[in-house]
Amino acid sequence: MIDQQPPLILASSSPRRRELLAAADVPFEIIVESVDETALLDESAENLVARLSHAKALGVAEKFPMRWVLGADTVVVVDDEILGKPIDDEDAVRMLLKIQGREHTVTSGFSLLRADDDARVSQVCHTTVQMAPVSEERIRRYVASGEPRDKAGAYAIQGAGLQFVAEIRGSYTNVVGLPLVEVLAALNKVGY
Repeated sequence: MIDQQPPLILASSSPRRRELLAAADVPFEIIVESVDETALLDESAENLVARLSHAKALGVAEKFPMRWVLGADTVVVVDDEILGKPIDDEDAVRMLLKIQGREHTVTSGFSLLRADDDARVSQVCHTTVQMAPVSEERIRRYVASGEPRDKAGAYAIQGAGLQFVAEIRGSYTNVVGLPLVEVLAALNKVGY
């Protein structure tokens, strides 16, 4: 008889992360711990996503110490400015105007950990995205759809936001919100 591990815990309410793990046939359940996602003064994007992904996973792992927990965080970076989720529609328009016709970097961090033995695998991944030139009118129509509201950088590459993407260099799933190849490698590394 094969020793059955309990399902992975995804410490994220993101539907995109849920869809990616389900597509990879990873058994999981969702348990989310609230974490303040505010960047620290002069914190780099890499440090921010590493810190937040670890905090999200640790908050849940402390309650379920014998379970593997996956936390993740994603931001968009342009001109050294970190663009997280827009605070409102005007902020979404501002972000999209800033990245239209330009290149930006999508930076995601993930932490896979188990609290009972301090086992942990963490990684930060980067993908470069070139956006097509887009008019403000088209951006406002997209923002009015509501899709950008909970997305880093105010667009969803897996949704209608794909219309603005001219090219990507690196992991597509990283832009969606979870670098799936790297996460699966981490799960394999810990024997999950």
